Amino acid sequence: MLTFARHALLAATVAAGTLMTASAYAEPVAKQNNQVPGYYRMALGDFEVTALYDGYIDIDTKLLKGASADTIQNLLAKMFLDSDNGVQTAVNGFLINTGKNLMLVDTGAAKCFGPTLGNIQDNLKAAGYTPEQVDSVLLTHLHPDHACGLLTGDGKAAYPNATLFVPKGDADYWLSSAEQAKAPEAKRGMFSMSQKAVAPYTAAQHVQYFSPDSKLPEGLVVVPSNGHTPGHTSYMLSSKGQNLLVWGDIVHSHSVQFSQPEVAIEFDSDSAKAIETRKKLFAEAAKDKLWVAGAHLPFPGIGHVRSEGQGYVWVPTEFGPIRTDR
Repeated sequence: MLTFARHALLAATVAAGTLMTASAYAEPVAKQNNQVPGYYRMALGDFEVTALYDGYIDIDTKLLKGASADTIQNLLAKMFLDSDNGVQTAVNGFLINTGKNLMLVDTGAAKCFGPTLGNIQDNLKAAGYTPEQVDSVLLTHLHPDHACGLLTGDGKAAYPNATLFVPKGDADYWLSSAEQAKAPEAKRGMFSMSQKAVAPYTAAQHVQYFSPDSKLPEGLVVVPSNGHTPGHTSYMLSSKGQNLLVWGDIVHSHSVQFSQPEVAIEFDSDSAKAIETRKKLFAEAAKDKLWVAGAHLPFPGIGHVRSEGQGYVWVPTEFGPIRTDR
């Protein structure tokens, strides 16, 4: 049996060891503020779709039109969103590998709108590709948060081997010096940014301006969806009976516009047409159970639309392995 003295000595030894162990970890551990790379993959028939995160921008809720401020705040509160400093809105692009073509739909904002954006190229590389492999870049429209990523930091073509596909309706407006001159002063900078983004591709004769009936690369079909801009265009991607609607800027606030499709945003060129288009695409996506990819839906921006009451609900995809068995 241990004597009292030996008990005390053993207890003191254990305590000292515990203190020494604790002191070894007493230094504060630096926090890691970097998030994981912003890409997400899914299979669509024989095709691979990779969502690429460009970043985010905070939008003022006052830019949303068509519902009372109380209604908008209540809808945001239901999603546990604090709108005091604006509502975070993602900016996404979508890389499509058909096995024959490597196509990028929308290129992000680069640094046109500040440091929280401009990550698509880095995430494309993290996803295992290089900008030189992209053979086709398709824009839903020419707003700078979709087109500025066409350029590198020094103003060269970011996708040097790609053909750039631009909706003719948008090109006729945003690339027109006459339209720029007629626009309000505050809006003219957007014209300049869009024109600058397209310039290297025009100089290299790598631009195709397309109409609703134009033929696109394999697997893609034009879905006219103007309203947000004069030539705003969505794309239907199809493989083996599966369909993905890449719809650009049909939605800017998922918390508000799914339940209230009549809510427009200040940036719409034609609010009435944008609302009509949104309601039409919501109804079709819900009825046909389409996969949907949205430029301003929470990353990865892929999911489904479900009808509910007089409105709709966004059902985001679940994270998981790439499924090729369906």
